[in-house]
Amino acid sequence: MEKRIVIVGAGYAGILTAKKLAKKFKKQNDVSITIIDKNPFHTMLTELHEVAANRVDEDSIKISLKKVFAGRKVNVKLDTVTSIDFAKKNVIGANESYQYDYLVLSAGSKPTFYGVPGAEEFSYKLWSYEDAIVLREHIQNTFFKASCEPKKEERKRMLTFYVVGAGFTGVEMIGELAEYVPILCEKYGIDRNEVSMFNVDGLSRPIPNLPEKLSDKVTRRLNKMGVQLILNAMVSSIGSDYIELKQNDKIMHNAAGTVIWAAGIQSADITKDAGASLELTRGGRIQVDSYLRSTKDQNVYVIGDNMYFVPEGEERAVPQMVENCEQSADVAAHNIVASMKGQENNLKVYKPAFHGVMVCIGGRYGVAHVGLPNHFFSLPSFFAMFAKHFINIVYFIQVLGWNKIFSYIKHEFFTIRNCRSFVGGHFSNRTPSFLLVALRVWLGAIWLFEGIMKVVEGWFNAPKLTGFFGGADAWYNSILNAGAAGADAVSAATTAAAESTDAVTAATGAAGEAAAAVGKVLLDFNFLGLIKVIFVSGKELAESTISDYAFKLDIPAMNWFVEKLIFPYDGVQLAMQIFIVVAEILIGLALIGGLFTTPAAAFSLILQFMFVCTTGLYLGTFWMIFAGIAVLIGAGRTFGLDYYAMPALKKFWKRLPFVRKLYIYND
Repeated sequence: MEKRIVIVGAGYAGILTAKKLAKKFKKQNDVSITIIDKNPFHTMLTELHEVAANRVDEDSIKISLKKVFAGRKVNVKLDTVTSIDFAKKNVIGANESYQYDYLVLSAGSKPTFYGVPGAEEFSYKLWSYEDAIVLREHIQNTFFKASCEPKKEERKRMLTFYVVGAGFTGVEMIGELAEYVPILCEKYGIDRNEVSMFNVDGLSRPIPNLPEKLSDKVTRRLNKMGVQLILNAMVSSIGSDYIELKQNDKIMHNAAGTVIWAAGIQSADITKDAGASLELTRGGRIQVDSYLRSTKDQNVYVIGDNMYFVPEGEERAVPQMVENCEQSADVAAHNIVASMKGQENNLKVYKPAFHGVMVCIGGRYGVAHVGLPNHFFSLPSFFAMFAKHFINIVYFIQVLGWNKIFSYIKHEFFTIRNCRSFVGGHFSNRTPSFLLVALRVWLGAIWLFEGIMKVVEGWFNAPKLTGFFGGADAWYNSILNAGAAGADAVSAATTAAAESTDAVTAATGAAGEAAAAVGKVLLDFNFLGLIKVIFVSGKELAESTISDYAFKLDIPAMNWFVEKLIFPYDGVQLAMQIFIVVAEILIGLALIGGLFTTPAAAFSLILQFMFVCTTGLYLGTFWMIFAGIAVLIGAGRTFGLDYYAMPALKKFWKRLPFVRKLYIYND
């Protein structure tokens, strides 16, 4: 008989539970897994403020559920759950009903307004993908309208922003807004002094989860960015053009253009409704046992924001944060598998081990308190921001593999707007790609010329690698050993070079007579016998030009490979020569035509590295390495065949089942 697992909610906890269960039951056809969500995508809730303040595109925080579960035995249902009949084990949605044997409640949260009059009606929220987009458009429209408003007082009111709540969401939102405001002021010609920003909270310091020292750093940073903190103040009401605060028994009625509510969350409606049959606690959360099962129904698991659980030895319930979602998903999935197999003695107790918290105040500054339980430490701003991005990447690996990481890095670093990143705009691709076309074509032409010349020189007909590599080695040795071996070294080099002038020229750009030059050793460094770095000039320094300086990495392991497996066999040499020639010609044609530019540029760099490690290169040819790096990404999309080929190839690639299952397609 088929066993049915139904997961309500595709948030952090739900999506990870579904993936873990699908992995456990991938070979069992008698188990079905269904995940239900009202949206066809998963939203990175911790990144909403970045979209709201227009630092990144909205697509960067959205992950398609079809892509997440492609090739996996998970039924994705786009539906809104309206009720749950626990007695009949039936989840009732707006479109259909879903029978279950095991139910996972992970429906997430929604803002709570604490009964404040006008809060829900007149404030902007920041707890969904739609909220972020609405708020972004509102902020931009506000500055546009204010720029056209002739009355100074009305303009000042319009440009007054309040963020209610100085927790993680509130501080990150006001910090992001403060970073965005100068950009909008410049765009719309507004005096920065006309914009006012306030962060309001009933507590005595921002982000009380942090140590007091770090809270003070947050306060100083916000003040530096022009944000005024109003603490120990409660919001008593909100209207269409005002916010009313109560602080020390004093009522303050302040004009406001925008109020953003980030003052707390409670469980989603369906979880609160389910609590009527289960054990409901504060904030609409459901009490669970140590195995994350409802205390009223052992076939119902409650995880993530919806669970209420106080770990052994702790005084407070687990926090509603991403790390709790991840760890509770793992335990719930394990216990469901154990229960279905009748292994009740193998159930896992939930023992969360949280590794700290961090908060970003705009894209350039952050604070973090991280570590292991009972061993926490604070990070400087740069490393706090680095840790934040690293944690996001770890999460993306779990949800959508390495492919999503490339997309994330692109949004956060390579296409970042207005340099709003903790590394500034140094990685941002602000140079128009069409400027690289000439470099790409010229690099391709050089490779094509090199390949054709090797064909003319007979590389398809007779072994030449012994002379190609040996002549270059003799030239370097003539310089390195000149002081010790004198005329004998020069003579040996001259003899070898006479037999392979073309080889040395092709490899290092040197003419045959350079072998007789004593030259100058600039660097001869041996690192633990693993690699030797050689940098020489073929002439005395006073007479040298850039084409006289040569660089080589002498790697014993590679030397052994060449000497033992290539040189002794003419057939192997000939095969290697043909491979090099064909590769050079194909690289040249690909770069000139702008077709498969990325693999062509990558292979260009590989060949250059091979030459550096065998024959060395003159500095005069090093430009080919830097050119290969420059055209590595996207250079074929401008005046190149990649403009047509890559979208078609991408479309075909995404259709392949194994590609979808392994997440090796572009997001």
